[in-house]
Parts: sequence; structure tokens; C-alpha cells
Amino acid sequence: MSKGYEYRHRSVDAAGSWLIAAFGFTLPISVAANNAVAILLLLLWLYKREFSQTWALVKNAKVVLAVMLFLGLHVVGLLWTEDMAWGMHMLRKQWILLLLPIMMYMMVPEHRKYYISAFLLAMTLSELLSYLVWLQVIPPFLHATVSDPTPFMHHVSYNPLLAFAIYLVGYYVLFDTSVTKMQKIFFVLFFVTMSINMFITGGRAGQVGYVTVLAILIYQYCKGNTLKAFLVFSVMVGSIVAAAYLGSSIFQKRVNMAVSEIRTYDGDQNTSVGLRMNFAVNTLKMIREHPLLGVGTGDFCKEYAKINHRCTPNVRSTVQPHNMYLLEMGMFGIVGLASLLFILLSQIVVARKQRDPMLAKIGIALPLLYGVIMLSDSYLLGHITTALFVYFSALLYRPAERDV
Repeated sequence: MSKGYEYRHRSVDAAGSWLIAAFGFTLPISVAANNAVAILLLLLWLYKREFSQTWALVKNAKVVLAVMLFLGLHVVGLLWTEDMAWGMHMLRKQWILLLLPIMMYMMVPEHRKYYISAFLLAMTLSELLSYLVWLQVIPPFLHATVSDPTPFMHHVSYNPLLAFAIYLVGYYVLFDTSVTKMQKIFFVLFFVTMSINMFITGGRAGQVGYVTVLAILIYQYCKGNTLKAFLVFSVMVGSIVAAAYLGSSIFQKRVNMAVSEIRTYDGDQNTSVGLRMNFAVNTLKMIREHPLLGVGTGDFCKEYAKINHRCTPNVRSTVQPHNMYLLEMGMFGIVGLASLLFILLSQIVVARKQRDPMLAKIGIALPLLYGVIMLSDSYLLGHITTALFVYFSALLYRPAERDV
């Protein structure tokens, strides 16, 4: 093998690693830029033409196989779909899942911390700009308002990303022995400012996700001592939530609004909480009518509209129930639910077998966080949160060389 060939090979591999880091950095900043990086990664993989080597790796990657089964079900579901146009629309929204095996193959295991740092750097930038808008140092721009300062994306996506970033920072503080004292002080400061930022923005799902990642961090720190973890969690989360309620008018307003909307659900369902409750009730009716294979990839909105017109004609319809589990069951019945749960279970199983404590701990946190937040929205349908899921799945669940 010539030196020239070896040099080109190393250069292509280095370019791939830089592109993966760029994917992590652009993820919280720009969908267009993130898509552009994804396309460059795909083109570089095609240029390398290492298809057999990719297959040799990913055929042993349980998480990749679970994700491909999940995506394959959406393709097969077109067979019993009437609205093919909407079915293809749903497939296009999940195309980023196809990047998982490519990214898993092209990543350099020794660069994992750089990939995580790229994501955290972008979240730091996003958080800083959020504070500047909130404090009215700079005028609101893009998606941001003073009352909901999330400039690069809607709070529905921002807060789950923020929750996962908080977990990563907490991991470095509590578990990474390579972190210096000065770095740890910086991470603690970052943890506090990100936690405050969580409650000055409006994403309730992300706030529930924040409580979830705190529970995971505490349980992992207490090394499985459930009683100790529960006591620490109760005191810590109780104090944080109370402080947020008293100190953040935005958080207080949204909590009071949610409580009020639940109380008035029978009289007024056209509220944020009321609509979600109605979406769930009507979707469950659809599932009872099509329990095994659902209505197909493209017919959810059409079938939901029929049920909504019949049962709740004065409440607006929806194209998805803001619950990933109900969406999959509506489209594919019990098979859809099983395929979604299989992804999360595969991630947990792989993480529990990891020898590297970073991969083991973060690898448990990712599916647990998504398992909770997907109760409140379809987070494997939107680009940003799906891209986050793909990015960290590629980093965390890549088979070790000994397993290939």
C-alpha cells in the first residue's frame, strides 16, 4: 500500500470525523446547516466506498438494527395506506434515521469527547444568546421572544436538548475523573446557568426531561442505593421546582395555566393541555378500532379527523397526537409500539454491557430521557430531536472492535 494512498485514506477519515463534530455543533443552531453536513457525510461515505466494512460493523450493532426495523415498518406500512402522499411525507420526516449506520461507521471512537464537546459548545452559544434576549441586551431574533427566549428553535425542541446537555455537564462534574478542578468549577457554573435557563423558557416537556435527568444523575451517583437516591432527589428537585415557581414568572404562569386547563377540561378542550388530552383520547379510540397493524403510515390524520368529527366536532383535529407511543400505535398498532420500545430496550441492553463508564452511564440516560419526553410529543418525528437521537446513538452504541 503506497504512502500516498495511506495519506489520502487518513485525510478522508479525518474529514469524516470533523464532519461528525460539525453535525453535533450545527444540531442546536440550524436545521439547514445540519442537513447540509448530513449530506456531506453521506457523500463522503459514498466516496470511501467501504460498504462491506460498514456492514461488518453495523450488523453487530443492535441499536442500528432496531432503528432500521422501526424505519422499515414505516416503509411496509405504506402497503395498507390509502393516503400515499402523506405516507411519503412521514417517511421524509424520518430520513435522518438512515444516517445512523453511516455515522456510526465513520466516527472515531477516540474522538467521542470532541463530538460531545461540539454539541455542548453549540448549546453554550444558544444558552448565552437566550440570556441576552431575556435580559433585553439584544433584541429578539428568529424564534426568540423576551418571554420565550429560544432563538434557534421552538422551545418544544430546545428544552429537551437543554435537558440532555445538563445531563452531560452533570456527568463530567460527578463521574469524569479526568476533569481538572478549574474545569469542574466551569461545569458546575454551566450546570447552574443551564438549569435556570430551563425555567425561563417555555418547554414543559423539556422541564419534565430536566427532572428526569436529575433523577438519573442522582441514582447513578448513589450507585443504585434507591432509598438514598429518592431522598436526595426529593429534596433537590423539590427545592429547584419551588425556587423556579417563585422566581420565574414564565414558569409560574405555565404551571398555573396547566393546572387551570386540566380543571376546566370538561368545559373547554381547546386549550394547550385540553387539546393534548383530547388527542390522546381520540387516538386510543383509533387504536381500539385497529389494534394489530394500525391504519398505516399515511392514514393517521385522515382516520383521526373522522373520529374527531364524530366524537369531538368542536375541537380541532391534528396530524399527530403529540405522543410518540400513541402515534406509532395509531399507525401500526401493537407492532408499532413494540418496534419503538425495542429501540429503547436495545440501547439500555448495550449500555449495560459497556466497559467504558462514560458509554454505560450516558448510554442509559439517552433512552430514559426519550422514553419520558416521548409521552408528551413525537420526538422521533421532528428533525432536531431525531438528529440528537441519531448523533448520540452513533457515539454511544458503536460495537467495540472485539465484537466486530
